[in-house]
Amino acid sequence: MSRPLTIPEAFADLQDPRVERTRDHALLDIVFIALCALLCGANSFCAMETWARAKEPWLRERLALPHGIPSHDTFNRVFARLDPEQFSACFRRWTEGLRVALAAEVLALDGKTVRHSFDRGSGQGPLHLVSAWATDQRLILGQVAVAEKSNEITALPALLKLLDVSGCIVTIDAMGCQHAIARQIRAQGGEYVLSLKENQGRLHADVKEFLEDAVAGKFPAVALHHHHTFDGEHGRQEHRDYWVTEEIEWLREQHGGERWEGLRSIVLVRRRRRAGGPGTRVSEENSYYISSLPAADLADAARLGHAIRSHWGIENQLHWVLDLAFREDECRVRLDRAPTNLATLRHFALNLLRQEKSTKLGLEQKRLRAGWDPAYLERLLGF
Repeated sequence: MSRPLTIPEAFADLQDPRVERTRDHALLDIVFIALCALLCGANSFCAMETWARAKEPWLRERLALPHGIPSHDTFNRVFARLDPEQFSACFRRWTEGLRVALAAEVLALDGKTVRHSFDRGSGQGPLHLVSAWATDQRLILGQVAVAEKSNEITALPALLKLLDVSGCIVTIDAMGCQHAIARQIRAQGGEYVLSLKENQGRLHADVKEFLEDAVAGKFPAVALHHHHTFDGEHGRQEHRDYWVTEEIEWLREQHGGERWEGLRSIVLVRRRRRAGGPGTRVSEENSYYISSLPAADLADAARLGHAIRSHWGIENQLHWVLDLAFREDECRVRLDRAPTNLATLRHFALNLLRQEKSTKLGLEQKRLRAGWDPAYLERLLGF
């Protein structure tokens, strides 16, 4: 792990998009105030100005502020004009300083729409970001905005290119189950576990039929390894069964398996859920995956099961948290590049809050404490 950068170091190369005569406030001051305000519970540019005016004495101890506190319009204009690729690069550079190299780390890639970032008047659709999530370290590693009139298939390669996935297990949902994506992950030194659904047509149908028949005992000669897990928290019971096999010569022959770079195994996951006590309905769901990971024994089955299970952390530990703690879906920031840059700033704040482990509080409570307790805010910022 490289030395963690300070926040000024992380943003030192960020280019100011304003002309010289309009720079009443230093760019890094604006970014720093916005980040602090987000950490303290401000979810909009108006709230950032309100927080900053209330905390002006604290801010003046750290910033020159020759023209006082920036207005909410200034925050909006600056974030609307910042180059989102540069801003995201600053974020990634800072995050790499926090990241610890872990063997077989699971990196989950998935997309999320910021629902109220659309603008009907200008014909601007809602912002859709594809993010990378280090599941064990609970760090956002980076994000790429999906271009208008495009989809995640175009953003995934761009995001992967920005990441060091060497030695990692990359998990992606069915949208990313593409030959080119598998090839890129392998070329960058990673392994993959890709969700397989109807978008792959006969491949999905044939893998489904083969694995279900094998689990039912119709192919006794097939080496099929099984792993089981159980969760019983919050009044919900969930059994998960994972069956994996490397015996896929038939797949290579029928579906051009050489096009799936490094393909080595296929997986059936059966989830049985009961929400409530005895007598409540049990739901059952089967999912299918292709992977470059081996499936030679029970340890391999457990590793594949862990990777698949870990992928859902990006939903309940990132996307859900952004909506619950930061009210991301309710945010109505819409001007130009501001939605993308504000999303990156939220990711920055979330990583800072996740890294603070001395206080056993939820994220909402951490933000409240940061707003009330300057010493705690300074601890979050690494002062």
